[in-house]
Amino acid sequence: MGIRGELFTNQVNLDNRSYYFNVKENRNGDIFLQVVESKIKEGEERRDIVIFADDMSEFFKGLDQALSFIDKTKKERAKIRAEKKAAKEAKFGAKEKPVTPAKKIYRRKGESRLVAEKKSEKKLHIVSKRTAREEY
Repeated sequence: MGIRGELFTNQVNLDNRSYYFNVKENRNGDIFLQVVESKIKEGEERRDIVIFADDMSEFFKGLDQALSFIDKTKKERAKIRAEKKAAKEAKFGAKEKPVTPAKKIYRRKGESRLVAEKKSEKKLHIVSKRTAREEY
């Protein structure tokens, strides 16, 4: 028997969490599964649940039902998304590249002709609000 009654330990590391599956034996000889979640944050948070050997079959049945529900729901949602996408494409056509906006056409101050400029070539015309008398 290992430290603190540990018989087996398995660790699963994810992005900011780690899960430990520890099979342990207590002083009375009862074998149980301890699941520990450890979050990596400012201060390390740990939470754990304990499932005794007598209750494991019922626990795993419930876990299996939850996992099959998740798989079923995931498939149904993917099917609905695909149907919505197909309906949208049928209504509006296939999604194409976005159309680039046309060049802006404007007249510069003091010019009588129109000048075409690209959007990226912005030019500013700054006019002082001071009159000749206010300037020093």
